[in-house]
Amino acid sequence: MRRTSAPYVFVAPAVILLAIFLLVPIGYTVWLSLRASRVTGDGLGLRHEVFVAFDNYKSVLTAPDYVHGLLRMLGYGAIVVPVMLGLALSFALLLDVPRVRLTRFSRISIFLPYAVPGVIASLLWGFLYLPGVSPIRDAASALSLPVPDLLSPNTVLFSVANIGIWGGVGFNMIVLYTAVRGIPQELYDAARVDGASEVQIALRVKLPLITPALVMAGVFAIIATLQVYNEPATLAPLSDSISSSWVPLMAIYRDAFVNNDIYSAAAASVVLALGTLVVSAAALRVLQKRAFGLDR
Repeated sequence: MRRTSAPYVFVAPAVILLAIFLLVPIGYTVWLSLRASRVTGDGLGLRHEVFVAFDNYKSVLTAPDYVHGLLRMLGYGAIVVPVMLGLALSFALLLDVPRVRLTRFSRISIFLPYAVPGVIASLLWGFLYLPGVSPIRDAASALSLPVPDLLSPNTVLFSVANIGIWGGVGFNMIVLYTAVRGIPQELYDAARVDGASEVQIALRVKLPLITPALVMAGVFAIIATLQVYNEPATLAPLSDSISSSWVPLMAIYRDAFVNNDIYSAAAASVVLALGTLVVSAAALRVLQKRAFGLDR
């Protein structure tokens, strides 16, 4: 009995914590998403919680705030994911070139922005963007260049995306650089014997072998894009171009803690979670087929 029960005893704490802090909150959120607060006809005008089935989901999927926030989030991801992964891949390949010097200093310098908390990074960049104190505007004026308003409605999406790129390149660079360093040196020696240059080695040897790590980094980048909140929420007090529903998570926060409509917020949370799950599953399927050569 000791041998049979021992695995369950060791697994029990993790299962209990998983149930308390993940499964129970998810179940409660789903339950709230199917209910709403309504004024009943008892003559007192009291509000009661009633079952409304999927009415909250219909409201969320048709609400202009959520739809526009979703489009902004997709635009943000279309900028951040390819640029961030492209820079991370370029840095990882450059740091692995034998003739490059100061590689340790370069790795630390590129990784440091990731160590800065997202809220602090957003505040730092916010003051760099703010017209009254922005050194970017001063430099543009000194060079007689057009003075950009980095928090205007036409540029704020790129300004927010820049913060995400700045903070995410370092982490992905470390992931890809670690994958590059795991490639056997014999492959490089054989390629050099065949007359391959460093660029050809990077494109034809290193890049195909680190494709699994690159695709996995892409999956995590997509998930992070779907959950973007810190950057626009921190910049919102500095710019009128960022509304309280600029991205879906900001709209969820507004409904839950400003409008006190936890039921609509719960429905929107479930929709966002399901969307993240679907995107993650699709990306992982692509990972299995393209990177690992698996069909299932």
